[in-house]
Amino acid sequence: MDKIGNGGRAALVQLQAYLAQIDLPSDGRLPSERELCDTLGVSRGDLRKALDVLERDGHIWRHVGKGTFVGSGPVEETIGILEIAGSSSPADVMHARLIIEPEIAREAALHATTADIAAMRHSLEQTREAATWRQYENIDNLLHRQIAQASRNNVLLGLFDVLNAVRRTVVWGRLRADGSRPPADHHSFTDHERIVSAIEERDLAGAASAMRAHLQQVERRLIPIRAAAE
Repeated sequence: MDKIGNGGRAALVQLQAYLAQIDLPSDGRLPSERELCDTLGVSRGDLRKALDVLERDGHIWRHVGKGTFVGSGPVEETIGILEIAGSSSPADVMHARLIIEPEIAREAALHATTADIAAMRHSLEQTREAATWRQYENIDNLLHRQIAQASRNNVLLGLFDVLNAVRRTVVWGRLRADGSRPPADHHSFTDHERIVSAIEERDLAGAASAMRAHLQQVERRLIPIRAAAE
């Protein structure tokens, strides 16, 4: 981080805030570097330093000729995400999440660093400030990935990314077509606070239980809505 200089660090802070608030398209593609420079008011050199940091940390990936995307990599091209998603339902996705993510939260409670917790708490604040459902979903997605990163297990992180890629294809962005925002008493705010607090307190069983309870809440809301839409 020190090697990117003051300009690069400033660009990184602005870019992270921008990514947490922007309504990204469903494929997670970012605007061009020129547009980002104009929007953030930073130089092309400082922006590229910031992008390099995010890419190294697994927050974005780049494809020559296609652009820059949020996420850890083009998993769709390596393991057939589109094929999996094409034969999967929202219920399948939620069942898989209930198997995998509570255990990821358990590992996060064991291995999370102070920096991991700080990043999660920053995301918690941003979910409450989201102006639209799409913004909320972007930040919610980031928070769940921060928890997976905090497990310090690249296999678990890879499994999370695969599952998340399927989720985004099958479910993400389809249920909140209007421009409204989450209500102040949205259940996920409390759920997320419980998960992060358990991780911070090194409560392994509590973190797994809180994540499971959160996903069960999501499942109860998701499946009836989806069924009614069909």
